Amino acid sequence: MKRLMSYLKHHPVITLLAPLFKMLEATFELFIPLVVARMIDIGIAGKNPAYLWKMGGLMILLGIIGFTFSLTAQYFAAKSAISTGKMIRRDLFTHINSLSYQEIDTIGTSTLINRMTVDVNQVQNGVNMFLRLFLRSPFVVIGAMIMAFTVDIKAAVPFAVTIPALLVVVFAILLISMPLYKKVQKQLDKILLSTRENLLGIRVIRAFSRQESEKARFQDETADFYKKQVFVGKISALLNPMTYVIINLGIIAILYFGGHQVDAGRLTQGQIIALINYMSQILTELVKLANLIILLSRAMASLSRVNTIFEQKSSISAEGTPLEIPDPSCGNIPAVAFENVGFTYAGAKSKTLQGLSFTAMPGETIGIIGGTGSGKSTLASLIPRFYDSTEGTIRLFGQDIRRLAPASICRHIGIVPQKAALFSGSLRKNMQWGKRDASDEEIYQALTIAQAKDFVDAKGLGLDLAIQQGGSNLSGGQKQRLTIARALVGAPEILILDDSASALDFATDARLRKALKESTGHSTVFLISQRVSAVKSADRILVMEDGHIAGCGTHRELLETNPVYQEICASQSVRKEAGIHA
Repeated sequence: MKRLMSYLKHHPVITLLAPLFKMLEATFELFIPLVVARMIDIGIAGKNPAYLWKMGGLMILLGIIGFTFSLTAQYFAAKSAISTGKMIRRDLFTHINSLSYQEIDTIGTSTLINRMTVDVNQVQNGVNMFLRLFLRSPFVVIGAMIMAFTVDIKAAVPFAVTIPALLVVVFAILLISMPLYKKVQKQLDKILLSTRENLLGIRVIRAFSRQESEKARFQDETADFYKKQVFVGKISALLNPMTYVIINLGIIAILYFGGHQVDAGRLTQGQIIALINYMSQILTELVKLANLIILLSRAMASLSRVNTIFEQKSSISAEGTPLEIPDPSCGNIPAVAFENVGFTYAGAKSKTLQGLSFTAMPGETIGIIGGTGSGKSTLASLIPRFYDSTEGTIRLFGQDIRRLAPASICRHIGIVPQKAALFSGSLRKNMQWGKRDASDEEIYQALTIAQAKDFVDAKGLGLDLAIQQGGSNLSGGQKQRLTIARALVGAPEILILDDSASALDFATDARLRKALKESTGHSTVFLISQRVSAVKSADRILVMEDGHIAGCGTHRELLETNPVYQEICASQSVRKEAGIHA
């Protein structure tokens, strides 16, 4: 709540004016029953058309003024709510981007998307309705009761019984339904997660012909959601009939007791109508108040979930000293040095990496090979400090990575992840992710090295080629080559290629490796692959097995002395490529 108030304070005037104008509207609404009473008692009973026209005009004027105040209040409420929602989304997006990989892995992408969309919308709607009704409804209920007692104390006695009975019914239903609505919201989160997984994995689902099973799973989840929603809906549905029964009993009591007083000459017919109108106003506002409380309970639950994300602190501080690249004349300072490094994922029972020690000099190409799950990609993620090692020390150009600002590290490291990720927009914009002010000449140079220039030229649009979301209008190999080019545009001192050529044919892969070797002589290059052919030309090869280094050396040295590397070469059944007969 404190966080929400901090956002509302950005627009204090409109936030205060919204409920104020709603109260002004309600004030004019409370005078309407009195005007109607006078029209009946004086205009109709006294057969005075002029008075009827006069009071009718006054009632229309009150209605117009009230309507104007209502529009003004709703404008201010909507503006305050939308502004609050915009600021929450902005700050939440900024905060999510400040989290390290570890927090994002723990929370989950689908959860973060739900918090950014569904939950923030719920909070925004809650703010809007709160500003419009939180003062108006209680004001009308209390005001109508006071006005009823000013008409006649004895005739207004049913109000003293009816309103407490209404409050008991309304809040009893709310106390039962509010926890159930929270369960409904949790089930909706599950449906959204299932929907996202199915849409993102639609090709895999069809490839394995799992459409029917996924449909059945989705139907089970929606059926559960349906049952919970219908159950809570039935409870909430009791609100209207029960309140109407109580109100109608109150109206009957007014007519009964008021009728006797009309016969006795102590009340007029207009006053009885005024009392009935006040009773109806109370009914309407209590129903609105009940719906507001239900909406606010959802909004508060959503706000709590949003606050949970805000309270999640990054395990990696954004502060630190900038990474300084030493002059080559300063001596042989390793570009990357691992000193007995170990790493364990959050919540994991066993270590993913342990006892890693090696150095990589500037201009050196390091190949990293190993079986699935051996820790290759995790090792690559430690170099740009996507994660912090749980043991040991990592140094970049002699500087402890924990003391460096993550942003300054990323400016000197180019990384191409396993899954090629492109963004919607032009090819030029995608390439300038590597260097914001990159010229067309620099981009074309990177495309040439990445073996991507030919297919870009073939499309005939040059750097204005439109890239669809996720690069869906490109093949897997084309996307991989473009992501490599994007990393090369920035001319990084350290280049990490994490199995980034897996979709390329052997000929293109060979040309790519040759071009990289010729053009990145000043950079430290890490080639991570399961292909022996991709790493065999590296200056040194690290052989990974079960999270530790099982061997280090050149292709020929490992082929002669390292059983793990020999097994990898043999398993690929490409003797000539592996160099067994070299």
